[in-house]
Amino acid sequence: MCYNIHMTKKNAVLVVCSNRKAYHDYFIENTYEAGLELLGAEVKSIRQKELSLEGSFVRVENGVAWVYNMHVKPYKFNSLSEPDPTRHRRLLLHKKELRKLAAQAEIKGYALVPVEVYFKDGWAKLKVAVAKGKHLFDKRESLKKRDLNREMEQNFKNKIRF
Repeated sequence: MCYNIHMTKKNAVLVVCSNRKAYHDYFIENTYEAGLELLGAEVKSIRQKELSLEGSFVRVENGVAWVYNMHVKPYKFNSLSEPDPTRHRRLLLHKKELRKLAAQAEIKGYALVPVEVYFKDGWAKLKVAVAKGKHLFDKRESLKKRDLNREMEQNFKNKIRF
């Protein structure tokens, strides 16, 4: 039996921006997928990859999750009024997920960090991670492991060559 699976453009997941520094500064424990509430031409700017997650963070206030300092460059062909590029944007989550996020963010040493922005089924999504901050020695250890793995892979590749 053979099935034809067609992945249309609408069903594909297109990663627009990722926060690589989050993986360096935090231990990522859980991730949640949240929808983004955007205004007008912000979606077009995001599709053109004109955004930055650097320095952004998530807070849950009064049962609503917000992402702060996510910079979305204004769309250059927008004829209407332009919203503030760094305004806080509402995240769309289920109530259960909001309660879990709020409870986990209250624990000392934990933070809610935006990890990546992507389009799924045509909708803009933000992956939010519950993360624990790394200390300086943890960061050094991670760098050592990464360098050792790279060195081992290079040695392995060099040995395979004929």
